[in-house]
Amino acid sequence: MNTVRAIFLSDIHLGTRGCQAERLLDFLRHYESEYLYLVGDIVDFWAMKRSIRWAPAQNTVVQKVLRQARKGCQVVFIPGNHDEALRDYSGIDFGGIELRNEALHTTADGRRFLLLHGDEFDQVTRYHKWVAVLGDIGYNALVWINTYLSRLRRRLGRPGYWSLAGYAKRKVKRAVSFIFDFEHSVIHAVRERGVDGVICGHIHSATIKQIDGLTYINCGDWVDSCTAIVEHPDGRMELVDWSIPADVLALPGPAAAPAYADERPQPVCASARHEAT
Repeated sequence: MNTVRAIFLSDIHLGTRGCQAERLLDFLRHYESEYLYLVGDIVDFWAMKRSIRWAPAQNTVVQKVLRQARKGCQVVFIPGNHDEALRDYSGIDFGGIELRNEALHTTADGRRFLLLHGDEFDQVTRYHKWVAVLGDIGYNALVWINTYLSRLRRRLGRPGYWSLAGYAKRKVKRAVSFIFDFEHSVIHAVRERGVDGVICGHIHSATIKQIDGLTYINCGDWVDSCTAIVEHPDGRMELVDWSIPADVLALPGPAAAPAYADERPQPVCASARHEAT
């Protein structure tokens, strides 16, 4: 069990076929924290209107989070666009979980981070919701296809996890441009709030980087990339990649998950991937 100060998760999408609840449970069994932030799209009400895919492991995820709250962990749930119905209940505490439309987190070394999901900076989601819904259906279709591709890869003995949706996102220039615009829009908006950085989700693109003097952190997701942010006791932020299958992680030998690390004062490059320290 690794003890950290805070854990930040986003875009779990409970209630969908693509939710990788087993890997999330494996991650949560390896980490214990004082703070747990759920940064939006935890439950996918959009997808559940079409069909509900609620596996037993997803129940266990909910139970695990509630158990953490009962044990004294401060759990904060910041709704996203897929669970936006919960935004009407901001300020309410249920089962030890605080609902907040946004939150402010101060790290052990005194840095202040604004926490929000980030959909308000996505012009498609904000002004053309029907396009976003169609895009969501297409994305879920890619995840469904990827399930069968993953089975085929295992039968062929191909190691590691490969994501069709992630591959498509990296190859499409418009997607790359959208991510760049989103990141800079978020930083531009939060600069006026007098914080040192922002932690968000929404675009399923995990990173820690410096943009115009502020720290931009995106948690990624638990559908495609299986990533989370952790804050260490000294305030260092780390992006943990849990995309290695749980059965591989359980094997003896080197099993440390690769990660991006926030090693100030040097700016962190999103491509600088190394073992967590």
